[in-house]
Amino acid sequence: MHNDELTPRQIVEQLDKYVIGQNRAKKSVAIALRNRWRRLHVENELRDEIMPNNIIMIGPTGVGKTEIARRLARLSGAPFIKVEATKFTEVGYVGRDVESIIRDLADLAVVMVKAEKAEAVKDMALKNANERLLDLLFPPPAASESELQRVVNVDEEGVGEIDDNAAEERYQRNREKMQEKLEKGKLEDREVEVETSTDSTPTMQVISPGGIEEMGVNLQDMFGSMFPKKTKNKKMKVSEARDVLIQVETQKLIDHESATRDALERAQNSGIVFIDEIDKVAGKSGKSSPDVSREGVQRDLLPVVEGTTVVTKYGPVKTDHILFIASGAFHVAKPADLIPELQGRFPIRVELDSLTAEDFVRILKEPENALLKQYTALLSTEDVTLRFKDEAVQEIAETAFRVNERTENIGARRLHTILTTLLEDILFEVPEKRHGKITVDTKLVQETLNNIVADEDLSRYIL
Repeated sequence: MHNDELTPRQIVEQLDKYVIGQNRAKKSVAIALRNRWRRLHVENELRDEIMPNNIIMIGPTGVGKTEIARRLARLSGAPFIKVEATKFTEVGYVGRDVESIIRDLADLAVVMVKAEKAEAVKDMALKNANERLLDLLFPPPAASESELQRVVNVDEEGVGEIDDNAAEERYQRNREKMQEKLEKGKLEDREVEVETSTDSTPTMQVISPGGIEEMGVNLQDMFGSMFPKKTKNKKMKVSEARDVLIQVETQKLIDHESATRDALERAQNSGIVFIDEIDKVAGKSGKSSPDVSREGVQRDLLPVVEGTTVVTKYGPVKTDHILFIASGAFHVAKPADLIPELQGRFPIRVELDSLTAEDFVRILKEPENALLKQYTALLSTEDVTLRFKDEAVQEIAETAFRVNERTENIGARRLHTILTTLLEDILFEVPEKRHGKITVDTKLVQETLNNIVADEDLSRYIL
């Protein structure tokens, strides 16, 4: 089944591979993703009227908000961009132009689509690159050489006939031998001279109300021959030259106009924008200047979320059907502190649960990218088998939970810091001292971590 056709239940099953718990949040985003597929299959007249159900995820840091959104985008093959709301308040009164979010999304969509199209033509690009390499290794004979290599055949009556084909046949035979060597990898270290282009044309910067935005409009495209492309010949090995020539041939085979059109279509209908720390720009107006600045950011975000047309270097992008997922801890502010118009644009609110010690055990062991699997894989590169006993995993999880309760609660991110501290000596000594199998047991966990956990001030800095 194609990713676009996954049912909500199947989407949740896929998310379960990477995110532990948070079933309500997974269910909400799965429905939102399926609704996009449904909208594209609705009759044309009504399709444009169906707006995405934007979501606000509420929960402390490190409980899986960003990971859910990121995995969702990968599942759907959608262009995905994460921005932090606070960056729009950093410069001056109101910070960076919020429309830059959509320009970045368009850039990403173009890169994605071109990468897919490059993958589709990679076999042809490799074939063409090898043909070019063959021409460099064994160039066709010049016209003058062909003239010299003509062979005179004499027939039975003694009449001489010039044979143009003999030299050509000899050349083809030798070329085929060279091609066979090339395909078998016997010429990888041979040097060839390849013509490469050096694109040094400047890009244009546009001053917008929010500051300087780099539009990236290549002046080469605007003025054509006024900025002729510079090329230079570079000597390199066949193995390096092949990679360069594959890129050149790929660019020739891709229909760039079609790729750009597809990318803009994908950004408009499938794009996902994840706005983190939305709670940091929530604040009631009329209190103090920072609140006014925050409200300014909300008012700037509003038209982009409501639906507007943003001009990008590839063409206009409508934001009406882009899915916006906002998230924040909302410790101080509440979603109700957002301006009413913006609240109305995020109709679905889902609260994520704080993580328990049992959740930490599952996070350490179950996901496909689980931390214990990562460290085991890292040490296997040094022929060391790393094994964690179940009771040691339980101890690590409980330690993370205790430290989170007593200091700042940073959710599952605490597991990274605890494992780094726990395995520091092992990772340092492995290349020289330790070999074979290393087992992490409860005793090692307690000896390494207990003193740090007991000293609250120290745990603030180390864990």
